[in-house]
Amino acid sequence: QVQVVECGGGSSQTGGSLRPSCAASGSSFVINTIGWERQGPGTQRELVATISSDGRTDSADCVKGRIVISGDNDKYSAYLHMNGLKPEDTAVYYCAAHFGSIWYPSEATPAPPHLYDYWGQGTQVTVSS
Repeated sequence: QVQVVECGGGSSQTGGSLRPSCAASGSSFVINTIGWERQGPGTQRELVATISSDGRTDSADCVKGRIVISGDNDKYSAYLHMNGLKPEDTAVYYCAAHFGSIWYPSEATPAPPHLYDYWGQGTQVTVSS
């Protein structure tokens, strides 16, 4: 049974840092892409960042320069390096994973998380002003 588990959310003040992590397990296929989305109070779910097994990344414009994604293929894991946090970063952060071969073009950024197969339960990030 495939599981995707997030941890490492929490609370921070404006300008602080957090490092949520995501770990996938239970698949007989290799992982090809991990991504994060978030949903803040009263907002729609939105892309945060994605990373492919060959190191391609993508991130939302609103987090560029502040939130960076990294991955560990051996551990089927990905990490969000969140710096310069703002109150508008307050949200539940959801991790998703896709297994098997990469299905999007080799020259493209990773496909968005809503196309992936498996999701975690989410981890809360709260940033106070």
